[in-house]
Amino acid sequence: MTKPTTNNVGIPVASDDDSLTLGANGPILLQDHYLIEKNAQFNRERVPERVVHAKGGGAFGFFEVTEDVSQFTKADVFQPGKRTDTLLRFSTVAGELGSPDTWRDPRGFALKFYTEQGNYDMVGNNTPVFFIRDPIKFPDFIRSQKRRADNHLRDHDMQWDFWTLRPESAHQVTWLMGDRGIPKTWRHMNGYSSHTYLWQNAAGEKFWVKYHFKTDQGIDYLPQDEADRLAGADSDHHIRDLHDSIKRGNEPSWTLYVQVMPHDEAADYRFNPFDLTKVWPHGDYPLIKVGRLVLNRNPENYFAEIEQAAFEPTNLVPGIGPSPDKMLLGRLFAYPDTHRYRIGPNYTQLPVNAAKSPVHTYSKDGPMRYSNPADPVYAPNSYGGPHADPALAGETASAYGATGEVLRSAYKQHAEDDDFGQAGTMVRTVLNDEQRERLANNIIGHAGKGVSQPVLERVFEYWRNVDKTLGDKVAGAFTR
Repeated sequence: MTKPTTNNVGIPVASDDDSLTLGANGPILLQDHYLIEKNAQFNRERVPERVVHAKGGGAFGFFEVTEDVSQFTKADVFQPGKRTDTLLRFSTVAGELGSPDTWRDPRGFALKFYTEQGNYDMVGNNTPVFFIRDPIKFPDFIRSQKRRADNHLRDHDMQWDFWTLRPESAHQVTWLMGDRGIPKTWRHMNGYSSHTYLWQNAAGEKFWVKYHFKTDQGIDYLPQDEADRLAGADSDHHIRDLHDSIKRGNEPSWTLYVQVMPHDEAADYRFNPFDLTKVWPHGDYPLIKVGRLVLNRNPENYFAEIEQAAFEPTNLVPGIGPSPDKMLLGRLFAYPDTHRYRIGPNYTQLPVNAAKSPVHTYSKDGPMRYSNPADPVYAPNSYGGPHADPALAGETASAYGATGEVLRSAYKQHAEDDDFGQAGTMVRTVLNDEQRERLANNIIGHAGKGVSQPVLERVFEYWRNVDKTLGDKVAGAFTR
């Protein structure tokens, strides 16, 4: 049986082909709500493309831990035998949404692990280093790789002008101009975290780590002339290859290795281990095998599942934290900020971005919000809302131990640091008798309107801590 066409709220429509008109040759009527809906939707069906990594594709699969690295991290996703659903998106960096897949460019390697502790995202590349080491230069770098302001053409002079004025780029440009600057397919390239991350084990020990996803298909590349030919013959060569490979059952895979540096070795290492333009020599920190990543499912809708996929390095699960890598720290702001602009403030509720673990948040409202928390919508509260776990504070705070401690804490206590002292001084020495009387009456009147008994008891104690006479007067008004 043929499914009936409906509009966006499920109402059956009379025609897929003809607009509603006044007579056979008359004007189209504004009351044709289906016509209006179709065209209004069409006018709005694009979202802004990504500023960088605009052209890409991806697939779903799983990551399975085959080794035991629990001595380095307590993160659930990396415990022995753990299998986690995963999304992997590949991309070029500088090209626009319609640009050829085979331009010479680094390739993005962005992962989303749907873990039992929330989503863990990694925004890596197919190179272990990057062009710059400080995020203040990132807008300048990307603009030099994009298009000129005057003629809207890409310009090699502009690219080389930036690179040669920033000698830190030399390592990455060497990768870019070599064979790996144009991989044969996404299946034939490695993926790297590039950034350094913090791992913490169950005992509280900390380590610095770098991730290496080694392709099981083997490294391969396109010669420049073949890449140029494909740019004209099939500009979606890499997207097509990945999709067709998975469709045929030829599931691509990568083996994950990590390099692990004991936390305290970073301070005295022979170069800055958090510098994104540097690799850690394998002789110093050899590769340690972790597990296997497999892609086995194509997206059913590219826009919904790939174009709207939002990866952000702020998504760090317990047992994993950031490092003092300046580029990583800059991306902690930039990535979620661009998602809010490009997709909207509730992008994490889209199915591709939504966690598969329970979500208990105080976020509410905003455009396109469809899952709101029940009351209470604030913290702290007395009504069963979620509570943060202070035990997690040390994981990210201690990530900066190589350069100075960062803490989640109140102000350092001084001799007269308390919450009620100055309020009490105000009541006793600044206000006159009439003002104190009005203050008490205002408190009594306000607290007498719907405040529950357990909270009311705290109100009495609150004001006794400010001034005992005032507190007793407030309490007395409710106990007569």
